[in-house]
Amino acid sequence: MKLTTILGSHILAVLFTFSIANAAEWSYEEQKHWGSIQDHSQHEAPHIYPYAVCGIGQHQSPVDLATSYASKRLNNLKFRYYADAPDFFNTGHAVQVNLSNDYQGELLVGKEAYPLIQMHFHEPSEHVIGAKKFPAELHFVHVRGDGKIAVLGVLLEIGKDNPVFQTILDNMPHEGGELKQDSGIWLNIASLLPEKRDEYFTLAGSLTTPPCSEGVNWYILADATKISEVQLGQLKSFFSGNARLPQELNNRAVAKKK
Repeated sequence: MKLTTILGSHILAVLFTFSIANAAEWSYEEQKHWGSIQDHSQHEAPHIYPYAVCGIGQHQSPVDLATSYASKRLNNLKFRYYADAPDFFNTGHAVQVNLSNDYQGELLVGKEAYPLIQMHFHEPSEHVIGAKKFPAELHFVHVRGDGKIAVLGVLLEIGKDNPVFQTILDNMPHEGGELKQDSGIWLNIASLLPEKRDEYFTLAGSLTTPPCSEGVNWYILADATKISEVQLGQLKSFFSGNARLPQELNNRAVAKKK
């Protein structure tokens, strides 16, 4: 992949996964009102309401996956997640890992490739299955040079320690907005995936944080990755409750690859 494409994708990732520069502040406590938050530096519609899509969008994420239907026609997923020496970023809303500019890892959906740009954590899980909510959820964010976004959701459940997750926790800055660069610490990214990766849920959705942009292809693995209770507690020491509530499906179908 050409470096220009990678850099373009990294710029898009910044726009899509952080708050818009100089836009209005937001918090999870006021998530039901994200759509009505005003940017007082703007004076004309629609710029006054930078997160309007959060309130009026019809394809919002996350969702309840319980209504999924089985499909054998869905593409297989292939994970080309190579080891990398990333940056560790406390966004002020989540624990995040930014892959290096020359990272070649990607998600293959059939024959379509989506470069992996960053990954971040939510506590508790954002996607639910009926009444079941998981302790946490990991999002792998992929952005192509043409702007198309695919997010892989990995549900996290309590079990044994995950060494890669521990490395992330141990190197994450504690101050919001702080970035730890050039650490030289290598992560085996694929070790954050569950052993079984062939079954997944999929639907069209959105970013789960403002600006809640739609047009995101979601893939949520059916099997969970295990972390320990101690690791969950350490994650919560950074952020607790940084999860958006499930949104209405609005006639969308959730398909499940069997």
